Amino acid sequence: MTWETYLAEQQFRHQDELLQFLSIPSISSLPSHAGDVQRAAQWVAQRLTTAGLEQVQIFPTGGHPVVYGEWLHAPGKPTVLIYGHFDTQPVDPLELWTHPPFEPTIIDDRVYARGASDDKGNMFTPILGVEALLKTEGALPLNVKFFLEGQEEIGSPQLPAFVASHRDLLACDLVLSSDGVQYGEDQPSLLLACKGLAGIQIDVHGAKSDLHSGIYGGAVPNPIHALTALLASLRSPEGTILVEGFYDNVLPLSTEDRAAIAAIPFDTQDYQERIGVTALLAEPGYTPQEHLAARPTLEINGIWGGFQGEGVKTVLPAEAHAKITCRLVANQEPTTIVELLTRHIKKYTLPGVQITVHALPGTARPYLIPADHWGNQAAADVLREIYGKEPYYTRAGGSIPVCELFLSHLGAYTVGFAWGLMDEQIHAPNEFFRLSSFRRGPGAYCKILHRLAEK
Repeated sequence: MTWETYLAEQQFRHQDELLQFLSIPSISSLPSHAGDVQRAAQWVAQRLTTAGLEQVQIFPTGGHPVVYGEWLHAPGKPTVLIYGHFDTQPVDPLELWTHPPFEPTIIDDRVYARGASDDKGNMFTPILGVEALLKTEGALPLNVKFFLEGQEEIGSPQLPAFVASHRDLLACDLVLSSDGVQYGEDQPSLLLACKGLAGIQIDVHGAKSDLHSGIYGGAVPNPIHALTALLASLRSPEGTILVEGFYDNVLPLSTEDRAAIAAIPFDTQDYQERIGVTALLAEPGYTPQEHLAARPTLEINGIWGGFQGEGVKTVLPAEAHAKITCRLVANQEPTTIVELLTRHIKKYTLPGVQITVHALPGTARPYLIPADHWGNQAAADVLREIYGKEPYYTRAGGSIPVCELFLSHLGAYTVGFAWGLMDEQIHAPNEFFRLSSFRRGPGAYCKILHRLAEK
């Protein structure tokens, strides 16, 4: 029996197991579901054992657990660490779900449930691929470790310390991430980069209380005026960030980088219509598509202060506030960006107000893998074979902290090898996963493990 025939014969059993997995409400952000996250970890550990993995363990982290398993009987061959997560987002607003979110429902070859695409359906596929190889070939072509976590949806707060203290256990040559997407049902893609994240809150204080704007206005500094002047100094109307030193470490785009970005279809008018805007911005010298993919950003996420109720209250406010986040690209460091922002804010603070700046939580370092990395080459070979097309080489505007975490602590790059699609309502009501992707994934993992063993 080949792994292809094994997967075909076991298809309905695997589908039933997926439904069991999806029925566990492993919502990591809600303390009331901590036991369910633990239950999901136990399910995953048992499934790894059934698949033939060894040394399967559930590790406590001080928060939600991680699950580990290994098969290390291929001396002289690379070691691949397979990553994924078994926790989910909350389900609110519940009334918008067509079916209960933890009662998985199959309609038109799609399974609807919270966590179906992000990431339980995706995460299950490498387990099934490894099982198929062990059941039919008796061995894996290389060494494999699984590292599956239960806290990704809350930012993996305990993961940096856990990875740092378990370097030997997790040591590998490459990471394959089962958390991610393809470009389309019939168009593969490989993720080369994701942006980092740094943020600050600005608090501006003036008089010790709100004041009458007629009696005091014009002579007493207004914190909102001071804040808006300061915010206007951060960025040009075209989107160039004016903070001194902000671009100093930015890795420039090569001709090849720009060609890869331009190769991905992008209809500006359609993009504008879909999101409801009449124009796009970009730094001079860059296209909007290049900016979205590979240039850093500075965005005001929130601003408040003074009277905001109905009608008029002629008040001179005592304070004003704003939150700012920056999406970073290689080789920017979040701590450096916060320092540069703080220095700029002090330089441009108007007289008569006091300003404090503090860093926001949730920082992430940017990640970039060379397009010609041997892991990417193997993945591209497999994707061409499966889809019959050259993959797009994409960059994400969001942050995936685990990629940089594995690179900095394990010295291993991460290759995204997952099957979700952007329209599958992840984090939203009626999340779903295509069962065609669930069937495609295990075989793709069989192929890539063989291909990586040749490197």
